[in-house]
Amino acid sequence: MNMKNLLKITLVSATALSIVACGGSKNDEKGEKLGNWDNPNVINHELSDPQMLNPVNSTDASATYIQSNIFQSLLGIDFKTLELIPVLAKSRPEIIENNEGGLNYVYEIRPEAIWDDGTPITAKDVEFTLKVIKAPGVDNLNAKPYYEFLQDIIIDESNPKKFTLVTNTVYVLGEIMSGDYTVLPQKVYDPEGIMDNYTLKQISENFDALKEDEKLKKFAENFNSEKYQREPQYIVGSGPYKLKEWQTGQKIVLERKKDWWGDALEAENVYFEAYPPQLIYQTINDQSTALVALKGGNIDVMRGIKPKDFKDLPNSPKFQANFNAHTPPQMAYAYIGLNMRNPKFADLATRKAFAHLVDLNKIIKNVVYGYATPAVGPIHPSKKKFYNDKLKPYDFNPEKAKELLEEAGWKDSNGNGTLDKMIDGELTEFEVTYIYNNGNDTRKNIGLLLQEEARKVGIKVNVNSLDWSIFLENTKNHNFDLYCGAWISSPIPSDPKQIWHTSSYNGGSNYVGFGNDETDALIDSIRVTIDEDKRAKMVKRFQEILHEQVPYIFLYYPQERIAIHKRFTNAETSPMRPGYHVASFKLKEEQAAQ
Repeated sequence: MNMKNLLKITLVSATALSIVACGGSKNDEKGEKLGNWDNPNVINHELSDPQMLNPVNSTDASATYIQSNIFQSLLGIDFKTLELIPVLAKSRPEIIENNEGGLNYVYEIRPEAIWDDGTPITAKDVEFTLKVIKAPGVDNLNAKPYYEFLQDIIIDESNPKKFTLVTNTVYVLGEIMSGDYTVLPQKVYDPEGIMDNYTLKQISENFDALKEDEKLKKFAENFNSEKYQREPQYIVGSGPYKLKEWQTGQKIVLERKKDWWGDALEAENVYFEAYPPQLIYQTINDQSTALVALKGGNIDVMRGIKPKDFKDLPNSPKFQANFNAHTPPQMAYAYIGLNMRNPKFADLATRKAFAHLVDLNKIIKNVVYGYATPAVGPIHPSKKKFYNDKLKPYDFNPEKAKELLEEAGWKDSNGNGTLDKMIDGELTEFEVTYIYNNGNDTRKNIGLLLQEEARKVGIKVNVNSLDWSIFLENTKNHNFDLYCGAWISSPIPSDPKQIWHTSSYNGGSNYVGFGNDETDALIDSIRVTIDEDKRAKMVKRFQEILHEQVPYIFLYYPQERIAIHKRFTNAETSPMRPGYHVASFKLKEEQAAQ
């Protein structure tokens, strides 16, 4: 996601219009060309470049979507059934109780699985990958909590593709996380063989002591370097596509591998469907420009279309002739994050006041045009057993907000129209900045609505857009007052640690500084409680605490808004992000025959 040099809209437009390969096209009644109907490549719109294509260190969704075509995991979630299925593994693991108070997960890698040079993918590759994930210095602190429970690996002496993962505890995400990581080839990512000097058990048990280990420092510095983020020869996986080129701020091109090992397993599951010769990810950081490119047939797939634009798409003959519109539910939620460790938001009454200044009904009706339902917490309503249906969104109530602000000590003592109060011995004006990622008009409009309501009660809210990479850096480093964001979930059970545990404040995703000993203990209990009924009570209690403490102002659970060109079959949509599986897209037979 190195997205630093964004192009001007005019240049982006020219790029968007020049990328489509030559080929036959259909015409509408006016004779206007509407896109290359016999082109098997798929052009995907992206609002910005991904941060990077290092699958261990990347944190943004767009990187995940691109990487899923290059790399593979032992296990995955089936796009269609939402069930856990094997990918690199022959089957889901055999799970056996051990003497350490945990479970053993026994795997075997598919016999067909090979690297691009023809060498087999073995348990040694899995061992290397887990050592990388858990190693100090590797820049993936947000992910490490998910793999803490994995302590050791035992490789079968008679079968290099068979192994046992040893854990020291029961973990609610144990099975999925035992196989949910992209397996890496050591020869590419550790050419000096540095990680051979350490066992997985050593790294697991001596993490803090190894932070100053010079060899591990050297490995981490190399692994974190830019070449493993964006250079094609260093981004190597076992999946069907390879990185062909990355033009910063313009496009990323993935090319289908010839004679890919997974072709023999095409009928196995969706992860072995890979039909387009190229997957092109076109960066156009202005949604209006992107929509013009879409209607002109210069983009094949676009998600996150502005709600109003999406509602108006049926009025476009070009769109109707060439595209299908889809609105699958997203297992996600949008929110406004409040920096709880900023003195201005340290007081609970102040945070509640802001929650009462958010007109959620207006946001859903006028900003997202009804493509959402109100959110009350991080658990999606589809997870009925764990969703706390007793909670209600904070009502839009400016008068209540005024009462709470007064209770928190805010008043206009100098008569300048802005609330103020003494903080650390200084008179502090209530002026804050709301940040959002550049090009996201939905988040911009939410900020403008909040800005207007806050102004009416004496609070000055500045609304600033930031380049995506800078936005991510600011939130990660807690350099914000308020920000608008979203988290994507999945059908698997929820583990709150990454976002809500105090240990995730630095390096994890607890950007807002939420939590205390009580909430940490509750999170720790949720993670190890296998009994669903008991865990459901804990998860509902945790939602109550979040609702009461207002670290986030939860906004809505969105519906995705996707357009996909009609020339493709296998273009079904799903609640699994990004809402479609682009590698499955296949040119319709009548087009391919032309």
